[in-house]
Amino acid sequence: MKVRVDVMLKNGVLDPQGKAIGHALGNLGFAGVGEVRQGKVIELDLAETDAAKATKSARKMAEKLLANLVIEDFKVSVI
Repeated sequence: MKVRVDVMLKNGVLDPQGKAIGHALGNLGFAGVGEVRQGKVIELDLAETDAAKATKSARKMAEKLLANLVIEDFKVSVI
């Protein structure tokens, strides 16, 4: 079963990569772009066949390794 973990910086945490991307988009002529936040996506192919168990396992992985819970939030979804 494939599971997707989306990791983003928490609101209020400075995002210098997002700022740089927003600035670059403006320099390339893309007007009207507001705040840009940059994150990461991790796709896991798990042997689990039960969606609830796969989600629970991926949450544990995110809490222990994939996300820095001090500054990042994450969302797990089955894909």
